[in-house]
Amino acid sequence: MHNKLLQYMCSGHDFTLEETEAVRKYFEPVTFSKNTIIEEAGKIPEYLYYIIEGYIRLFYMDENGNEVTTHINCPPGFFTSYSDFTSQTLSENTIESITNSELLRISKENLDQLISQSQAMKDFSISVFQQSITYNEKRSRELSVLNAEQRYLKLMNDYPEIIQNVPIQYIASFLGMKPESLSRIRRKIIN
Repeated sequence: MHNKLLQYMCSGHDFTLEETEAVRKYFEPVTFSKNTIIEEAGKIPEYLYYIIEGYIRLFYMDENGNEVTTHINCPPGFFTSYSDFTSQTLSENTIESITNSELLRISKENLDQLISQSQAMKDFSISVFQQSITYNEKRSRELSVLNAEQRYLKLMNDYPEIIQNVPIQYIASFLGMKPESLSRIRRKIIN
């Protein structure tokens, strides 16, 4: 499992053998069954996850008690409630496995230790953070300027594996629409 993470990390950064061994030591392999709550709202996020395989979502409950999916991953990649994990504050978000999932996880304490011991890890962490900010800005812009059909077509084009592996109600919520609206869009596209 660690080889996928190390391959990703080393693709743009130079890690020493000692640094890669520290990554193997601190990133713990875990598996979760489909529809398992990994981290609950109302708690401080314990881990940053690297997704080897599977699909995970981040969601919160709105004022009407509806689940609002704000993020769905495409493996591989890092996943957590970032701002709450970084600041170690109570999160309003829940992390749930959509499918059976294989992950590597690291605690905030161990991540901080790795970053303090390794310039390559520090540089890598900064690049991951920058990618996260870029993704969130782009997603925010798309939600505000694209109509529902355009958002779905963009998701189909950019992340077709999400369409194939994630239930429609989560995709609809992620795209800011009701499942019925997404069903109409899908029928229109097929015809």
